Amino acid sequence: MTVLQEQEGDTLDAVAARIRSHVVDMCAGPEGGHLGGAFSSADILAALYFSVLNVDPQRPDDPARDRFLLSKGHAAVGLYAALAEKGFFSVGELTGYGRPGSRLMGHPVRAVPGVEMPTGSLGHGLALGCGFALADRYAARDARTFVLLGDGELQEGSVWEAAIAAASLRLDRLVAVVDRNGLQLTGETEGIAPMEPMAERWRSFGWAVRDVDGHDPDGLADHLDAAPWEPGRPSVLIARTVKGQGLPFLAGSSASHYVNLSPRAHARAVRALHTRETTG
Repeated sequence: MTVLQEQEGDTLDAVAARIRSHVVDMCAGPEGGHLGGAFSSADILAALYFSVLNVDPQRPDDPARDRFLLSKGHAAVGLYAALAEKGFFSVGELTGYGRPGSRLMGHPVRAVPGVEMPTGSLGHGLALGCGFALADRYAARDARTFVLLGDGELQEGSVWEAAIAAASLRLDRLVAVVDRNGLQLTGETEGIAPMEPMAERWRSFGWAVRDVDGHDPDGLADHLDAAPWEPGRPSVLIARTVKGQGLPFLAGSSASHYVNLSPRAHARAVRALHTRETTG
């Protein structure tokens, strides 16, 4: 298991569990939040921020840093939890999520330390990632750019325009991660706009592809840390996940997409996460 420097003896599984715990608390606030996608991507975020990304919370604007873009910006509660755990800002600030005066809004904004670009208008993140990767090339920096996309987001044509550009420009320091949970707000992604075989689709656009378990943070870290996988090709990791992973009463359901947990539902979620942590 990967051991974190931030807390001796800690593991990526433990970090992912804390991310989910923070998300549950934020989704019990007055505004609620996009719990399902934040839970499906929690292991991805843990792997990135605590094993892969070259970032320093004390120097969030270091020109040599790796970049991370949450293209599926509606899952901001997950990103905020990861950034707070990493030390970009106090964990205590998470309690103000969605409240008047808080910089922790429903979608990420640059006012939050560690956020590279405002996101949430789906289909824009990969194009932004191309820009960051190209800028690093021109500046002769070895930094990598990682973009987390939702699978429903792949219905946006701009994603595939960016995919073509990235392959044409041979941006092998660009890494996309697809949170492949199979669900979007209105139902199953394959019933709305089929994308399978997804790996072959990305390969046809000139990308190096790996298709993996999205709830194995150590395995995710190994794959992501090894990128680029093929010289001259951008890399895409298709992470097979479950929407709402970790909460039996919401997992695998579109009902988890956006929730405002009542006190009773919040307590039920906390118990479920505690049981999962102690038995897992």
